[in-house]
Amino acid sequence: MHRLYRVVVAAAVVLMLCSVVSTAQPEGPKPELPVLITSCGQSPGPAMLKVIFMRAKLEYDPIAYEISEMASSEDLKAGKEAGTPFKTLIIVMGASLKGMGAAGISMEDELSRTEALIAEAKKQGMTVIGSHIEGMKRRSQGASAGDTTDEQSIDAVAPFSDILLIHKEGNSDNRFSIIAKEKNIPLIEVEKNLDLISEIQKLFHR
Repeated sequence: MHRLYRVVVAAAVVLMLCSVVSTAQPEGPKPELPVLITSCGQSPGPAMLKVIFMRAKLEYDPIAYEISEMASSEDLKAGKEAGTPFKTLIIVMGASLKGMGAAGISMEDELSRTEALIAEAKKQGMTVIGSHIEGMKRRSQGASAGDTTDEQSIDAVAPFSDILLIHKEGNSDNRFSIIAKEKNIPLIEVEKNLDLISEIQKLFHR
């Protein structure tokens, strides 16, 4: 009787472990400092992320992170040539027609810049994190009729990211979950943006 009990318990443990393995996120890369934060679509996302990084209080000499809305592949090359390369690139997805208008650029310009930026980051072996933190209000569901710029921004960044860092409300249609599963990309979801503070700390303190 005792032997049968032990067999049943052992089988239950094995099943539990198999369940955990089957549902676990793929192990992602280990991003390093310093970080370059930019956007694809000139949304307010990078400014919001700047506040998160400030509160995360990451330490790195001379700087832990830098915000550049118009960061280019040439910026990455210049940093490498100067001996101070960025190790991680965070691209905040989400397009703002107002933001692009103020910068005097089009969505086509942004997509071109983003493509070159990701290509150079991959060439340098940087970790690319795609982030969408403004929820559905920054998705096409909350945009003007016919405005698909936010979805274009997602298409340009998410499938080519090494990690996806997403506000859960903006993934209510499983847009990012589907991409993450298809491309085997670790997906980190947060219930509210303040939760990003601890997630950023975990990502860069591993």
